[in-house]
Amino acid sequence: MADPMKIRATVQGDVADVRVLMAHPMETGQRKQGGKPVPLHFIQTITAQLNGKTVFSADISQAISRNPVFAFKVKGAKAGDKITVTWKDNKGESRTDETTIRGGS
Repeated sequence: MADPMKIRATVQGDVADVRVLMAHPMETGQRKQGGKPVPLHFIQTITAQLNGKTVFSADISQAISRNPVFAFKVKGAKAGDKITVTWKDNKGESRTDETTIRGGS
């Protein structure tokens, strides 16, 4: 199973700033190991939900670096709301993690 995502979400007013670090090898299929190509292995879709409602969705490719970081803002959020992030990769693996939005400092 994949390592947990590190999700940080803070709110200022009604806008949450969300940053997500995903542990994933993101192999392009172009690197070789022992003279043989390392097979493609990359995140294909990312979805984020605020209290169960989808607020961010992206289709990505192998062009993204290893252990990618994604950041986005969500309007209408408040401290205590739940942010849930899910990724799925080209090998059928997936990971879902969530965090509670904290008040801004």
